[in-house]
Amino acid sequence: MTQRPTSTPAQNPGLIAPKSRVRHRGELARAFSRQNLVDTLLTGYLPILIALMVIVLPLAWMISSSFKPPHEIITLNPTLLPQEPTTENYAAVADRVPLLTVLGNSIYVTVIGSSIKVLLAITTAYALVFIRVPGANLIFLGILVALMVPPEVSMLPNYLTITSLGGYNTLWGIILPGLGTAFGTFLLRQHFKALPKELFEAAELDGAGHLRKLFQIAVPVSMPAIATVALVTVVNEWNNFLWPLIIVDRAEKMTLPVGLNLLQSVEQLTSSYGILMAGAVMVIVPMLVIFAMLQRYIVAGLTQGAVK
Repeated sequence: MTQRPTSTPAQNPGLIAPKSRVRHRGELARAFSRQNLVDTLLTGYLPILIALMVIVLPLAWMISSSFKPPHEIITLNPTLLPQEPTTENYAAVADRVPLLTVLGNSIYVTVIGSSIKVLLAITTAYALVFIRVPGANLIFLGILVALMVPPEVSMLPNYLTITSLGGYNTLWGIILPGLGTAFGTFLLRQHFKALPKELFEAAELDGAGHLRKLFQIAVPVSMPAIATVALVTVVNEWNNFLWPLIIVDRAEKMTLPVGLNLLQSVEQLTSSYGILMAGAVMVIVPMLVIFAMLQRYIVAGLTQGAVK
């Protein structure tokens, strides 16, 4: 009596096809079930919709209002898009504020201040990780404490120090108190600790000193994290308002946010809302463009090392 040969699932896929179809139909049924649809709406689409309304809608309204004439802003029937677009609000801003001067001051303060901040963050983080600094843990603890202290606490000591040094109404007086960045040092220190030690040991065998290890190894492999620190620092420097407002009272030394604040004291009528909106757009839009172009570096820098 001979035994009939049996087919394996690999030799005859038709044997498992019905089970696969049943499983597929079950997955589709679960995907389109009422509970799954409710969970998707509550945990996915609804939070996105709320975030768009809270974040995007005010920005869109501000940009739209900057192109509206006064009678379209002060009305009982407002519309999101301007019916009669105009650029007169931006021209009014240029007439009332020394725009080129305050814009140049902002660029100078942002570039110089951000460059020094990022450089200090890189070198400080490297020293805390790769150099045997006495009391390194206490220094790092002090950095963590600085992250928790609001900057307004140091306004008075900084003001007394800068004015005694002759920095009142100067650009370096705006830059100097904020040269240290606790956030950047903390982020880069945590990133440097995750770098392979073998890279630096191999460099030491080749006779590399700390400068070569920093700028030829640590910096190139840490560009996403450094880019994150740089972008956050640039945005903070550009948007800094309270300290420049305190330390400067001359228009030719004001930065853009402080200079455009003059519009609030000059324009007191309801018809000036479009001008105020145009001034706000001038401050916000450059940073929005930079974030839109380079946001992938922020994501990569903040998540690098989270998954191995």
